[in-house]
Amino acid sequence: MPLAGSPSQWFTHAEILDRTAPSRLVPALELPGALLEKLTAPRTHVMGLDMGVPQIMGILNVTPDSFSDGGVHFDPDTARMAALGMIDAGATIIDIGGESTRPGADTIDDESETIRTAPVIAALRRETDVPISIDTRKSAVACAALAAGASMVNDVAGFTYDPELGPLCAAEGVPICIMHALGDPATMQQNPRYDDVVLDVYDFLQARVETLSAIGIPRHRMVIDPGIGFGKTEAHNLALLRNLSLFHGIGCPILLGVSRKRFIGTIGQAPDPATRAPGSIAVGLAALAQGVQILRVHDVVETAQALRLWAAAR
Repeated sequence: MPLAGSPSQWFTHAEILDRTAPSRLVPALELPGALLEKLTAPRTHVMGLDMGVPQIMGILNVTPDSFSDGGVHFDPDTARMAALGMIDAGATIIDIGGESTRPGADTIDDESETIRTAPVIAALRRETDVPISIDTRKSAVACAALAAGASMVNDVAGFTYDPELGPLCAAEGVPICIMHALGDPATMQQNPRYDDVVLDVYDFLQARVETLSAIGIPRHRMVIDPGIGFGKTEAHNLALLRNLSLFHGIGCPILLGVSRKRFIGTIGQAPDPATRAPGSIAVGLAALAQGVQILRVHDVVETAQALRLWAAAR
């Protein structure tokens, strides 16, 4: 059976995970019809982008304090030029964020976040048609970003922080990315606990998709993200990475953001976040092998080169 409609990725069996019993393997055709449809159906294009081939989302943090590149793109013109450079290098989406969500980061006010993001989005929109995503938890920031030319809303809180953000996206008819996080950035890494991290994250994302569908956002305009590093230990992150294919059962394209994160530095022995491109790419390619559609990355040049070779070898 094709995995998410892919012409080159397929499966014959599925592992059934259960909170109270051992996992078991079954032939794909024994799965319930509705679930099999979600696992196999081609994903609808998002912002005109084909979800049948890997897409690169370039990260543009216009913040002074992001964990890897805080301050590097804080100047609006520097940010604009960096985004254009990522597009030239192969990014098919630019994700712009004005509030750091690194572990321990504090929330900033709507006005400050809008001042950081909306002018950069407007400047970019005058120069490129490449889709722009606004990385925010707040409806006021998203509203200004969409008015400036953003095409998508990417919420690290899974549309649970601001109750007005989901209805705004429904009214505007824009795609969204729903991410899982345990707690908020200020507290999320303080001893995070799960009953079963893989199934807990799956259940959260499934529930959010259903809730947001009920307010008028169709499933074909949703992307899901398991939220690696957001309220997760290294063991949690690795468990999710080993089971990424499970999330195809929700029926939406999957975005993965692992770029330069702490566990890559720990396992890869790279204390400096700026030197973690090789580890980030290794994890990204492993995710593509499980059918992930979008990689959110800092190192666009290196990732695009790796994807060209990955595709050629396949």
